[in-house]
Amino acid sequence: MPRSLDALVLAGKRVLLRADLNVPMKDGAVADTTRLDRLAPTVREICDKGAAAVVLSHFGRPRGERVAALSLRLLVEPLSRALGGRAVAFAENCIGPVAEKAAGALRPGEVLLLENLRFHAGEEANDPGFAKALAALGDIYVNDAFSAAHRAHASTEGLAHFLPAAAGRSLEAELEALAGALKTPERPLAAIVGGAKVSTKLDLLGNLLRRVDMLAIGGAMANTFLHALGTDVGASLCEAGMAGTARAILADADAAGCEIVLPSDVVVAQALEAGAPAETVPVAAVPRDAMILDIGTGSANALAARLAACRTLVWNGPLGAFEVPPFDAATVKVAGAAAELTKAGSLRTVAGGGDTVAALAHAGVSHDFSYLSTAGGAFLEWLEGKTLPGVAALDG
Repeated sequence: MPRSLDALVLAGKRVLLRADLNVPMKDGAVADTTRLDRLAPTVREICDKGAAAVVLSHFGRPRGERVAALSLRLLVEPLSRALGGRAVAFAENCIGPVAEKAAGALRPGEVLLLENLRFHAGEEANDPGFAKALAALGDIYVNDAFSAAHRAHASTEGLAHFLPAAAGRSLEAELEALAGALKTPERPLAAIVGGAKVSTKLDLLGNLLRRVDMLAIGGAMANTFLHALGTDVGASLCEAGMAGTARAILADADAAGCEIVLPSDVVVAQALEAGAPAETVPVAAVPRDAMILDIGTGSANALAARLAACRTLVWNGPLGAFEVPPFDAATVKVAGAAAELTKAGSLRTVAGGGDTVAALAHAGVSHDFSYLSTAGGAFLEWLEGKTLPGVAALDG
């Protein structure tokens, strides 16, 4: 684990706090405040310990250009509300005289939000000059943006080489949750992996099968594995060219002592449309003109029952096309079972990834899992066993 705030003397300092304020917006308002809410404890702790917080973040993809619609000024009020009404000042730039003047005027306990880091090409290029210009604004660097830690950018990796550095409370909590799920889990350890393509999750599957006791595969990914085993999947989405790779994964799992769980029955329909006529059939009886759009009731019930014998679950990807009822049934069923086991204290559940977060919200269990990561790409790369530059930099 990287250094925490506990290892630093904050009083009288200006703390450069890398946050992720790249929040979803709808009609000019923040549609989901999760990232703001998780950042707030770190900001409050910095201020309560007699330091000033200088908040850095990207927003959208301006690609080195100043784009008015992507100004972080939009986040001043939402951030203030997340901080319980604490005033948040704003600087029209993140480096240079404007930012230096605003940062220099801060008093202990005050908060300053700088303009979008990605208005400068040096941010994504991890330009040392840009990182040094950022470092000139503070005395200490704290990264609380796990969701950006897989990018070696100036504010996520470069800054740590110029200032004393530590992890914020949200990043620290994320690392603890993930370590508890894969590095030091209570066993049996299960993983659920869904999604559309095997080709996009080869590293994930390869890493998980060496670590987990049971790996359940759903979504359209399962179709490719069924096809690789000689099952006719009809008109379903399937990467036929990945059949050899799928068989190799199954062989590797067997050698590693990891049980691969594939659906025994599936929900099929001729159209991916809400309320489309659908039926549940054994995997060996998929009609040639039908698509597999969810795992079947029997498979969902069996998977839910299997979780009762597990102690830890890692989940990435829905089991079916959950956005379109009735093809959400299996995801809702299994998510509900995992949530109940979590609340009963018998199962530790860690989930993440964009579609996964949306699927668990749809199932109404987002707040019932042990930990739900909003990190997206960083969560996936961590599950793949990759080193995250933004985390590694904090180790000095």
